[in-house]
Amino acid sequence: MPLFYQYNKPPDFEIAIWQIAEPETWFLEKLKLDEVEKAQLAIIKGHRRLEWLAARYLLSQMLGNTSGAMVKDEYGKPHLEHLPLHISLSHSHGLAAVIVANQPTGVDIQKLVPKIERIAHRVMREEELASLEDSTRLEHLHVYWGAKEALYKAYGRKELHFNHHILIEPFTFDLNIGISRGQVIKDDYSKTFTIHYQQMEDFILVFAIAKAS
Repeated sequence: MPLFYQYNKPPDFEIAIWQIAEPETWFLEKLKLDEVEKAQLAIIKGHRRLEWLAARYLLSQMLGNTSGAMVKDEYGKPHLEHLPLHISLSHSHGLAAVIVANQPTGVDIQKLVPKIERIAHRVMREEELASLEDSTRLEHLHVYWGAKEALYKAYGRKELHFNHHILIEPFTFDLNIGISRGQVIKDDYSKTFTIHYQQMEDFILVFAIAKAS
């Protein structure tokens, strides 16, 4: 399948989405996985294997053969073996999203689903909830959720409380602007991120790029 979406802002970042229509064998034939990556894939079960392969293939298309293996650090955060770049991956209902950036980054793509209402009060602050409007409530909630997921991935050390450590500056949902701001604050770590969001059919794409120090 062709790319579902691709956008880049050299030299800051490049983001792309792949619509998965191929079987595992198609990706395995085209990828040259090293032993570490084969070991990662071996422990992944079900449909997530295909999502992992699609994201890995998309990454290889974005960077060519210069990236080396995609490996994980001690916290499970993916990074490139031979390039000083930051990466993040996300999957949802047949789409695989990958971002490559010069600064810490995270990406999240989610299909719009009403059940997000059930968890909103657990992951959002009062100020964030107060910014929602009835006409765009569902989409706005997905942006907040996606932004917090993206910042969680960008931080990469786990053990973050979405309500206390990940702060999204309240904003009015506006697809023409598609930008907000967020922070991760925990112990001695404090970093500000620019958050980009976009609706694509019945999906919401959100990605975050850390502001240069």
